Amino acid sequence: MYSEQVLDHFRHPRNVGYFEDAEGAAQIGDPSCGDYLFFFIRVRDQHITAARFLCRGCPAAIACASMTTELVTGRHVDDAWEITEEVIEDALGGLPEEKRHCSNLGAAALRVALMDWATRPSDGEAPDGQEDNDG
Repeated sequence: MYSEQVLDHFRHPRNVGYFEDAEGAAQIGDPSCGDYLFFFIRVRDQHITAARFLCRGCPAAIACASMTTELVTGRHVDDAWEITEEVIEDALGGLPEEKRHCSNLGAAALRVALMDWATRPSDGEAPDGQEDNDG
């Protein structure tokens, strides 16, 4: 049913946890019912230096969240937008049809965390790398 990659990321999830001082954060899903995911990123010099997650869900949801953290770490923020549901699913060696929606959770959380980072005030460096000249 599940690929070896999915089982490995479920049994040994990477980057579990959170950052209290994350530059970008997301909450996707509904904690009161079903799968949900908290996703956190740290960004330095326009690169995602670390990602963490907390997830309640099925093995596929946990594996997708874990793989998303691995795929995004080290990437330039512009390149991180290219991590889609299909990229996550392919990296995991595929998902059963009834579990394909789990890859949406990771990709959506990543996008929300990137948007959160992009819209936060910065310490003199605008998210696009331009100088912040707003007084």
